[in-house]
Amino acid sequence: MSWLPDSEPHCRQKKSNTKEAVDVIITPNSRDLEGFSVRRALPSVECRAVGPFVFFDHMEANESSPEKGLAVKPHPHIGLSTLTYLYEGSIVHRDSLGFKQLIRPGAVNWMTAGRGIVHSERSPESSDLASQQLMGLQVWAALPKEMEQCAPSFTHYSTSSLPEFSASGAFVRVVAGDCFGLHAKLTTPSPLFFVDIQLEPNSCLQLDIEYTERAFYVVSGSVEVDSVLYSVGEMVVLKPDAEIMLKTQTGVSIVAIGGEPLDGPRHIWWNFVATDRQLIEQAKADWQAGRFGHVPGDSEFVPLPS
Repeated sequence: MSWLPDSEPHCRQKKSNTKEAVDVIITPNSRDLEGFSVRRALPSVECRAVGPFVFFDHMEANESSPEKGLAVKPHPHIGLSTLTYLYEGSIVHRDSLGFKQLIRPGAVNWMTAGRGIVHSERSPESSDLASQQLMGLQVWAALPKEMEQCAPSFTHYSTSSLPEFSASGAFVRVVAGDCFGLHAKLTTPSPLFFVDIQLEPNSCLQLDIEYTERAFYVVSGSVEVDSVLYSVGEMVVLKPDAEIMLKTQTGVSIVAIGGEPLDGPRHIWWNFVATDRQLIEQAKADWQAGRFGHVPGDSEFVPLPS
């Protein structure tokens, strides 16, 4: 997915003065993007990042659209790693390093842009896979300053390789980081975590995650924290060291993200993230001049926004 230049997500934020555990509640508006409904929780006015995560999109096919497939043409990135995680459907990732990877629900796509990479995201050509409903998350983690210009890379982990556990109506899968006594295989350039949590009706779970900055996002259903109910589409940014008990009566799907604070502010323009605006200006010029490389077998591309 792509960031739109010079645009803030239309979010509502409010400070919680009554509950010690919650710092900010973000409720992003839903926007239609080429047949998809997208909720963009990060960045927002009051919360630019949670740990190194500077971008958080919840995407799902728009039921009213006649076109159900995803067709994101080749586009560039710098200064970040993208994590794509699906709950339903499939996506084919292709990039300028030559990788072609089918992403299925529960698997992990981790792409590090570094000094520059180009990739596309499309529905599978197989009619059986292409007809499936698509719903998932894509997040961007800003790279540490000393790694902004590193070589690009790509990693994929299947669902079976991710540590997980089930207990008392709770299912937890650790996609990245060290949480709940589990260690994910994914190697990340900075301390961060990404955890998929599913709770059955009338169950609860202590959020046993020890990182400075933490948030959870409600993918489906609703969850209660300190007698306050949070519903699908809400991101709840937590205060450091707050003890959190998640409770649900109806069942809920949550993703928890965060990590250690960024090593300084970041500029975001379109698909470029950098500590120095000059890196973004150079990336603009490189994309216009065709110096980013190409996705093999794909002659299409997304032009630089005006």
